[in-house]
Amino acid sequence: MTWLIYALLSAFFAALTSILAKVGIEGVDSNLATAIRTAVVLVLAWGMVFITGAQSGITDIGKKSWWFLVLSGIATGASWLCYYRALQLGEASKVVPIDKLSVVITLILACVFLHEKFGAKEWIGCLLLGAGTLCMVL
Repeated sequence: MTWLIYALLSAFFAALTSILAKVGIEGVDSNLATAIRTAVVLVLAWGMVFITGAQSGITDIGKKSWWFLVLSGIATGASWLCYYRALQLGEASKVVPIDKLSVVITLILACVFLHEKFGAKEWIGCLLLGAGTLCMVL
């Protein structure tokens, strides 16, 4: 059940991020704002690595994991750049629901590439999330 607490905290901080970012990017280039945010995340992440002593595990990371972590980092960077630009140009109440379509896309990709199995309940939830997003932005 610990994962649920972290997932709820993640959702809370993601929501807070959207509001803080919308206020923070006013009059600031979206790419510069993303770079500043990324620098802060970088410092915090490496801080946690050293606080927890996890740095010793860096030599144990395999080649495949390195490639996928780098690709994930590229995807994260692209997502953040697009997100900040969208926030700068649009209303947070419209941008955020569209951004959260990532849940639907993740479920589809997990099914296709990770061969995760979904039942009717998961697919109905996926459709409802998509429909809900459309209702919020149209």
